[in-house]
Amino acid sequence: MDFALIAQTTAEAASDPSQLFSDLAPPLQVAVLLGALSFATAMLVSVTAFTRIIIVLSFVRRALSTQEIPPNQVMMGLSLFLTLFVMAPTFEKIHDNAVIPLLEAQEAAGPEEEPTFGFVDAWKIASEELKVFMLKNTRTNDLGLFFELSETPPPSQRMDTPLKIAVPAFIISELKTAFIMGFCIYIPFLLIDLVISTILMALGMMMMPPVVVSTPCKLLLFVLVDGWQLISKALVASFA
Repeated sequence: MDFALIAQTTAEAASDPSQLFSDLAPPLQVAVLLGALSFATAMLVSVTAFTRIIIVLSFVRRALSTQEIPPNQVMMGLSLFLTLFVMAPTFEKIHDNAVIPLLEAQEAAGPEEEPTFGFVDAWKIASEELKVFMLKNTRTNDLGLFFELSETPPPSQRMDTPLKIAVPAFIISELKTAFIMGFCIYIPFLLIDLVISTILMALGMMMMPPVVVSTPCKLLLFVLVDGWQLISKALVASFA
């Protein structure tokens, strides 16, 4: 076995990831593509506004007592596009400062030249922009928790927080914010349930489920106050 040839092939593949992908067998290419999609899904849930938005919208549906209406596909689609709307400034910075310089450097470099701006540089800039968004929406005590768990002293500058601490702190901070917003959404609909239950008991209709009467009342109230507009406005305004 010619180890020199293997080393040369490995070095060429490392310098050109697209060549490495094209040299793989079709089943391996499919496996790599599916793995990349799974990683993209994890990134969407972990470092963007998607988690807070989908949880709050789920609370809205449960508070309305409409079971599976709106359907899950509609909820996911609305959450995705609200996430893109909230994350648009961050994505634009990543596009301008990471993606475009990377493409220009690859076009300017010759076939045997190393580009002046590589994938590692693009990843550093993209991760820094995502970190800026995450830290703006993360509570200080949540960051302190993971610094304490990792036995790492907090840095003097907040932006020096490593990703291994910023990401889990951001997630639990988003969960807390989403549950607070969900609680505030539940209150008016809970009052409607209590009022309807009291009226039915006063009328002697104790065998009639209150949800049968309260659900149309909730829907009427939600439509009259233009609930979807209020929820969308509150979600977008809740992000720093």
